[in-house]
Amino acid sequence: MVRVMVCGAYGRMGQEVIKALSEQKDMMIVGAIDVRGIGESVFGITVRDNLEEVIKETRPSAIVDFTKREAALEDIKTGVKNNVTMIVGTTGFTQEDLDNLKAFVDANNGRVLIAPNFAIGAVLMIKCAELAAPFMDNVEIIELHHDGKLDSPSGTSIATAKAISEKKKFEPSPHSSEARGKTVSGINIHSVRLPGFVAHQEVIFGTLGQTLTIRHDSTSRESFMPGVIYALRNMDRIKGLVYGLDKLLFPEGLVM
Repeated sequence: MVRVMVCGAYGRMGQEVIKALSEQKDMMIVGAIDVRGIGESVFGITVRDNLEEVIKETRPSAIVDFTKREAALEDIKTGVKNNVTMIVGTTGFTQEDLDNLKAFVDANNGRVLIAPNFAIGAVLMIKCAELAAPFMDNVEIIELHHDGKLDSPSGTSIATAKAISEKKKFEPSPHSSEARGKTVSGINIHSVRLPGFVAHQEVIFGTLGQTLTIRHDSTSRESFMPGVIYALRNMDRIKGLVYGLDKLLFPEGLVM
């Protein structure tokens, strides 16, 4: 039985995680942490705010974290210090954050998975983009999310750009103009934040006389749950700090 705590339990993603895990026969929710809704019940689990205290009381096997960058950085350190595997869906980490976390996790023999996207279809989208990259002349990314998402570009779009750039180096269009977004690894990313969206991304390649569009749509937060459950069931394969669900789904890398 996998004993799981959820950080960010009062948020929309946290509630979705608790709902999904409570339906799994091999998992048990033993704690719910948030700075909001303290004392209230989420699917029968009382929300509390002291992570370390609840860890010592409930002895979880893993913690699933969907919070904010600043909170997640502290949650990860607390979990690692207490020998708990961390499954993290929080985004917005800088490269410096990841470098510092890796040093901390390695020094404490921790096990942490940080995934910018737990939707398995999104992972496959990135893999398809990797396959296409060597055959195309240029590429741009459009990512579209709900207007409550704090970070832009999204963690998924940044991960996509970095994955593509490992297959081929691209240069951004010389005619780019300022908008919400960023250029990552030579690839322009355009960020859209509007009500009505959940999480969507297009990778658009262009070459002589043709374009190729690879798109993934998460139409509900349920789309992320199979990836979270997969990570929990395979957490024994996590060694140190692992970035990306693809490292668990494709441990041998991309096969062509």
